[in-house]
Amino acid sequence: MSALKILHYPDKRLHKVAKPVKHIDKRICKLVADMAETMYLASGVGLAATQVDVHECVVVIDVSETHDALRVFINPDIIWFSEERKVHEEGCLSVPGIYESVERANQVHVQALNEHGEKFKLECKGFLAICIQHEIDHLLGKVFIEYLSPFKQIQIKKKINQFDHAM
Repeated sequence: MSALKILHYPDKRLHKVAKPVKHIDKRICKLVADMAETMYLASGVGLAATQVDVHECVVVIDVSETHDALRVFINPDIIWFSEERKVHEEGCLSVPGIYESVERANQVHVQALNEHGEKFKLECKGFLAICIQHEIDHLLGKVFIEYLSPFKQIQIKKKINQFDHAM
């Protein structure tokens, strides 16, 4: 396993739409392991392959307090969204230091493949539902701040530019 480099907003590669995984092979299994290591090292709860410049539909998530409940979603597809929506503060490993409130469905049903190629369906609610929606957005080339007002987006870009110039 090895840690991967996480792309940071406004890198244009974050807007590239991921392609479905055709075969789950050793390369995909290594990608999953490397993504998990990267996510844990960065103290994240989710990571999409797009964020590490691999444009295939792979997501890892671990919302457990003990960081020992890794979930792998290959070719994830949300097949149901609840009408009930909740506002939740989100952050992103690709937008470090920025936390903003985003409204999303409170519950979703997702189907995907696991790292063994087995198809599964999962009913997600609360924080897990938010995370899966956030990570699937990455696979679709969307970053969470795009849900914010144009004014907020400009403020965030200025903040990011100030941070980049300070380094």
